Amino acid sequence: MAKSSKVRQLILSSSSTCCASSAAQCLSIALSVGLLSLILLFELATHSNSTANLTRISSSSDFNASYTSSSISVSSATINGSITVKGDDYNVNVSTILEIMRDHYDLDYDDEMDNFHYLQVDRKGLNNSSLHVEHQIIKYDESVNKSTNGSSGPRKEYTKLDRIELGLTQTRAVIGKAARHRTHMPDPDYTPQGPIYWNAAAFQRSYLEMEKSFKVFVYEEGEPPLFHTSHCKSIYAIEGIFFSLMETGNKFRTKNHDEAHAFFLPFSIAMMVRYIFDEKVRDSSPFDRTINDYINLVGERYPYWNRSEGADHFMVSCHDWGPHESKFNSFLFKNSIRVLCNANTSEGFRPEKDVTLPEILLHTGKMGPIGGPSPRHRPILAFFAGGLHGPIRPILLKHWKDKDKDMQVYEYLPKDKSYDEMMKKSKFCLCPSGYEVASPRVAEALYIGCVPVLISEGYVPPFSDVLNWNAFSIIVPPSDIPNLKNILMSISQRRYLSFQKRGQQVRTHFIVNSPPKRYDVFHMLLHSVWLRRLNVRIRSH
Repeated sequence: MAKSSKVRQLILSSSSTCCASSAAQCLSIALSVGLLSLILLFELATHSNSTANLTRISSSSDFNASYTSSSISVSSATINGSITVKGDDYNVNVSTILEIMRDHYDLDYDDEMDNFHYLQVDRKGLNNSSLHVEHQIIKYDESVNKSTNGSSGPRKEYTKLDRIELGLTQTRAVIGKAARHRTHMPDPDYTPQGPIYWNAAAFQRSYLEMEKSFKVFVYEEGEPPLFHTSHCKSIYAIEGIFFSLMETGNKFRTKNHDEAHAFFLPFSIAMMVRYIFDEKVRDSSPFDRTINDYINLVGERYPYWNRSEGADHFMVSCHDWGPHESKFNSFLFKNSIRVLCNANTSEGFRPEKDVTLPEILLHTGKMGPIGGPSPRHRPILAFFAGGLHGPIRPILLKHWKDKDKDMQVYEYLPKDKSYDEMMKKSKFCLCPSGYEVASPRVAEALYIGCVPVLISEGYVPPFSDVLNWNAFSIIVPPSDIPNLKNILMSISQRRYLSFQKRGQQVRTHFIVNSPPKRYDVFHMLLHSVWLRRLNVRIRSH
C-alpha cells in the first residue's frame, strides 16, 4: 500500500501546470500503413486495426478502394481512370475525391500528371513476405490561410495541427521524389549508400528532413526514479541513455507542445521493476496502475493524447516486460509507437508502428573498443558462449557444444578464454534469442567486425525499414540449427568478405556517442519514431 501511494505521489508531482481544454476534439486518424515504410522499402506485410478511430491503408489491386467505418483498403493505382469508393451506398469519382481533399487539406491540383506521384514496391522482405503498394503523393499548396480572390470569401482558418500535418504532407512528397530518382545530397559527415540500405537516397532524404523539422515534446509530469531516468550501466543501458539525452536537451526537443510532431511518455518499466516490484508477491498490477494513472494525468492536463488516442505518442522500454505492460492501456498498445528491445511479433510487436530498440550491453555506461582483426586473422568459423535461456539456446548447445572445433559453442566460457578475444578470432558470431528475442550479441558482433548470425523466431531487427539485414548478417531459423555449420561453410569467401565489410559500415548506426553524433544509434532511434509519425495523419474537424 505504501508503494502504491508513493507511485501516485510521483505521478501527480508535476513541474508543469498546463491545463487541458474543456473538451477533447473529435478527430479521425489515418495511419497510412507503409507510406514511409513503403518509401524506404519496409518489407513487412500490412494488417488491419480494430480501433474505430484509426484507419489503415493497405494494398490489393486495381485501385478499387473498399471503405468501411474502420478501414480503407487501397490498391495499386494508375493515374488514368476513375477511383471508386464502395460502401455506404455511394460512389465517388476522381474529381470528387480531389475536391474533398482540396477542401480538407487546402491542396492545389493541376490537371497535369506531374502533380501526382505514385510509388510501387514489390520486393521480398526478411520474412519472405512482400509489400506491393502504390501510394499517391499530393502537392502541397503554400497558400494556406491566405484569402482567395473574388467573391468566394476568405478561406478557412487552419489550426496549428493542420499546419503540422500540411508540413508532413510536403515532407512525404520530398522523400517520395528522392525514393523514385535515387538522388543523394552532398553531406560532409556521412552519405548513406550501398546494399545495406533498401533505398539509400530515400533514407538520406528522410533523415535530413528529420534533422530540419522533427520536434518532440517530453511530458514533465512525474518524478524520478520511475520517470525521466533509467539504467545506464546494464543490459538496459540504451533505454537509460535515450532518456538522459531526451531530458538534458537536444535540437529535437521542444518546450512548445503545439509545435511537436511526437510526444514522449517518460516512464521506465525497468525502474518500476527495481523500485515497486515485490519479488515475493510477483504482482505486476502496480506497473499497470502507474502507467494508466500517468496516461490519464497527461490526458487530463493536455489535449494531445485524447485527440490522437495516443497515435503520435511513444514509450521506450528495453526491459523484457515492456510489451506485456503496455497491453494494460489499450490505446498505448494498439495506437502508440512502442520503442522496444523485445521486438517480438508473436507478442504483438507491429513493425509498421512500433520500433525495435537495439539491446546494447554497456558495463561502464560507455562504449568499449571498436573494430577487430582482418578476416584472415579469424581462424574460428563460429562462436557462442551463454547460458541456457529460453527455447533456442538448449537446441544450439545440444547440437554444437563440444562437437566441432570449428564451432566454438560454450554454455560457460572457460576461465582461460576471453569473450572479446574469441569474438575477434571468429568469422561468425552466433546470436540466438534467450528468454526474449533480443540479444546484445548482435551489436557486439558489429562492433568487433564479426558477422552476426541471428537465430530467432518473430524478431524484427533494429531499423529494418531502412537496413537490409540480408546484406550484412546471416538469418537462420531455429529449425536449421542442426545444419548450421553447412550453412556457414556454404558462404563463399567473397560473400563473407562483403558481409564483413558491410558490417563495418552499418555499425555507424549502432554506436553510442556522448554527445550524440549524426546517424548514430540515438539519431537512428529518433528517425525510426519520425518514420512512424509520418505514417500517422491526424485530422481535425
